[in-house]
Amino acid sequence: MGNALFYHLTRSPAESLLPALIGKSRAAGWRIELRGADQARMQRLDELLWQGEGFLPHGLAGGPHDARQPVLLTIATGAADGTAPDDDRMAPNDPACLIIVDGAAVRAEECVGMDRVCILFDGNDPAAVEQARGQWRALTAAGLTAEYWSEADGRWERKA
Repeated sequence: MGNALFYHLTRSPAESLLPALIGKSRAAGWRIELRGADQARMQRLDELLWQGEGFLPHGLAGGPHDARQPVLLTIATGAADGTAPDDDRMAPNDPACLIIVDGAAVRAEECVGMDRVCILFDGNDPAAVEQARGQWRALTAAGLTAEYWSEADGRWERKA
């Protein structure tokens, strides 16, 4: 059973942290599902990951080679608290790491088999903070070890 890492974004957007998280996860040999809640946003992230400084091979879900993608960008919507995706399907690329952005829904059951779950949330948005708290409660209740990371002091520090 893996860890759930919560990243409290207060100084920078998710786009600045994603390449590092994806790079570290790929270095560990993991396939990744990057899950968002909005198709247009995921298309922008798709473009960003191709244009970044490091080469991060990936695909936007819905293509013919989804199962072969080392990083698959997906869309999931769910309950208002972000704890229950609308569907029960797993990403076809068999990820060991799940990265959640923009309040996308996540189920505790799907995280139990993951090596790592990363939840990035906007610390300047009270609704996003409350949603992350609900996700923390759901994932820790399922037995995942959770860590809280903050960039409030200008660099990422583990707080809990």
